[in-house]
Amino acid sequence: MNSDNSNSIESVLQEQRVFSPSDDFASKSRISSFSRYLEMSEMAKSDPNKFWGDAAREELHWFKCFEKVLDWSNPPFAKWFDGGKTNISFNCLDRHLSSSIADKVALIWEGEPGDQKKYTYKQLHKEVCKAANALKSIGIGKGDLVALYMPMVPEAAIAMLACARIGAPHSVVFGGFSSEALRDRLINGEAKAIITADGGFRKDKVIPLKDAVDCALEGDSCPNVESVLVVQRTKKTIAMDKGRDYWWHEIVDSQSEECLSEEMDSEDCLFVLYTSGSTGKPKGVVHTTAGYNLWSHLTFKWIFDIRENDVYWCTADVGWITGHSYIVYGPLSNGATTVMYEGVPRPSKPGAFWDVIQKHKISIFYTAPTAIRAFMKTGKEIPDQYDLSSLRLLGTVGEPINPEAWIWYRDVIGGGKCPIVDTWWQTETGGVMISPLPGATPTKPGSATFPLPGIEADVVNSDGESVPDNEGGYLVVKRPWPGMMRNVYGDEKRFRESYWEYLKPTDNKYIYFAGDGARRDEEGYFWVMGRVDDVINVSGHRLGTMEIESALVSHESVSEAAVVGRPDDLKGESIVAFVTLKTGAEANKNIDAQLKKHVVNEIGPIAKPDEIKFTDALPKTRSGKIMRRILRALASGDEISGDTSTLEDRSVLDKLRN
Repeated sequence: MNSDNSNSIESVLQEQRVFSPSDDFASKSRISSFSRYLEMSEMAKSDPNKFWGDAAREELHWFKCFEKVLDWSNPPFAKWFDGGKTNISFNCLDRHLSSSIADKVALIWEGEPGDQKKYTYKQLHKEVCKAANALKSIGIGKGDLVALYMPMVPEAAIAMLACARIGAPHSVVFGGFSSEALRDRLINGEAKAIITADGGFRKDKVIPLKDAVDCALEGDSCPNVESVLVVQRTKKTIAMDKGRDYWWHEIVDSQSEECLSEEMDSEDCLFVLYTSGSTGKPKGVVHTTAGYNLWSHLTFKWIFDIRENDVYWCTADVGWITGHSYIVYGPLSNGATTVMYEGVPRPSKPGAFWDVIQKHKISIFYTAPTAIRAFMKTGKEIPDQYDLSSLRLLGTVGEPINPEAWIWYRDVIGGGKCPIVDTWWQTETGGVMISPLPGATPTKPGSATFPLPGIEADVVNSDGESVPDNEGGYLVVKRPWPGMMRNVYGDEKRFRESYWEYLKPTDNKYIYFAGDGARRDEEGYFWVMGRVDDVINVSGHRLGTMEIESALVSHESVSEAAVVGRPDDLKGESIVAFVTLKTGAEANKNIDAQLKKHVVNEIGPIAKPDEIKFTDALPKTRSGKIMRRILRALASGDEISGDTSTLEDRSVLDKLRN
């Protein structure tokens, strides 16, 4: 949305269904009523320093307690829990060892070919200490950045915790990235070491990770990298550079099982995680120790209503922020049992997820709307073959979920009994910002509902002024929160301009701009409408692409849809829809006409697509997000520019071009 255009976004697809928590679920929940949620939110708003300070003292271990809760004297650069000393590895492991949690299963790992491992908190602590000592033995110390380029194996989580233990920031690069994308991140982050594997299993194939590392390090392209630590996963023959490369099992297994945690300042860097920009190089998002620890801990506890006997599974990869916050740090800090799965559903094993749920009696399941829509495409027959009765809570993450996908998820996977927490957040926020609390919040399909306690979210115009109910605008956060990013690595200017100076409020206060558009309905529910550049201006009407997509997906023949705008001399922009049909539906003129009529019936003539392009698949990132800017370029006949390193399957792009 540009400031010289109307700030309103048409919102005409209304969702009226409301699902309240059952009395039974609410009675057992940590936050058991909406009035309690409102009370917590008011406490955070009226005295934020007390709210956050009390939470930090109660929920975390401190070697030395902080002197000041928040220093916001130099916005947008925040200092949280200044003067405090802590360690997130200690908070995830050591503090549990003196309780009954010590012998509780901390991590369940399910490998792609079917192998399995389980670690208690006591066992995981020993493995992390050995890995930390191994890192020290190859010259890694406090402040040295270590890159991780790994499959979804236990060593990935162990390596993250080991780095945090000795004060070495980690930078996890998703194992599906190319060697070029890896090289860019190694250079920008000035990595001193890399932890990788000989390969990994994905979709019945071996991904040659070590080969990609060797390619990234060719010549003198990454002069800071001194060591490469290699996990033996596939046992494929690989090249090992003597003096640089070390086998994990040879160097880690012989180490001591004791390693004291480094006492870290609250604002010491914990990790750098790269997120793609629409143009230019990826951004290295910097997160620090104490604030991130608290926010990932609290949000996991609140949103997933974690209980002693829960078995929790987030299907993300640790290469993404979701894997950081809600596979590793949030669950372990809370003493939960967390599941890692190396595989993904695929034609040879379409019921892979349901098999894991049945085998490990998963009670909390957290996945992406993209995955849910893919499951819808193949129908309920596959999940119906499995026992999913252990589930008590479902979650979604990564992008807004269409109402029809939400209902399918609730009814088919949750058996109509599981609350759904539809979570909105970003790499930059460190943890979830807007979400239902499952025992407290009445939910509306497709809405992330309300900001969490302590998060002052708003929908504003380009002057930073709140817009009326049901009028779209910019989604912003008006106050600092502990899990907020602290900088873009090596690029303070980009940090200021991208997140804090994009909008110019009349009072000159700094507000965080998320890059997303949203609306708030008359009951205060937030509806995230996608990136602000996913808004189409048709004859002066500003339409959120999310709502047109939801209308298309609500048709019985449609599995998935992505809508973009194309320049139009008459209307400003025309609407182009890329549609994937369900199995058995045929792309032809008849279905084209049906879908256009369906959108008119659901929204109105102004939202009728000018063109529908049928495709077997949509271009997605490896975390499952549709890359709409690529679709915009294709629809307009433009060259595709910007960072495409996150694209999962380049063959999809080639097919769309043709």
